[in-house]
Amino acid sequence: MEMKKLEAAIEAILFTMGDSVELSKIAIAIGHDEETTRKILRNMMDRYNVEESGIKLIELEQSYQLCTKPELYEYVTKVAAQPQKYVLTDVLLETLSIIAYRQPITKPEIDKIRGVKCDHAVNKLVEYNLVCEVGRLDAPGRPLMFGTTEEFLRAFGVASIDELPEIDEEQLEDFKMQAEEEVQMTLDV
Repeated sequence: MEMKKLEAAIEAILFTMGDSVELSKIAIAIGHDEETTRKILRNMMDRYNVEESGIKLIELEQSYQLCTKPELYEYVTKVAAQPQKYVLTDVLLETLSIIAYRQPITKPEIDKIRGVKCDHAVNKLVEYNLVCEVGRLDAPGRPLMFGTTEEFLRAFGVASIDELPEIDEEQLEDFKMQAEEEVQMTLDV
């Protein structure tokens, strides 16, 4: 493999992993011995130090990592300090409310309540850090259980889940009747 391609492969590995990667793992990935890999990494370090690049390559106890040059931190913090914006669709809100009121709860239990698969919705809520894995159910297959996070509490302005609004029993009955009518209409079609 030519040198530019080896460097590109190492760059891709380090960028993708985010954290430091051991020299031995990099060497195996590019198909070279550790000494040759170390020389390639040193050449890359020298190149990053000379070039007008925003990143540098550092060594941490036989591991290597790509990171931002310290003199450019101010630019990174301007972006990192901006609040994350996410959109909560009806599906996400419905799934989130089920988790909030029934936690800890498994995906199969959410599926049963919603009547459709919830994998995408739960994954999005985990990505938004509104819900997280809180353990496993002691049942066959040991499914993951989900609950809300501190970020959920901050986003919805409550100190604990005990402060969530109470569900009106009369409204709940109306929702159940509407859901049963919708199911019946679907079955009649």
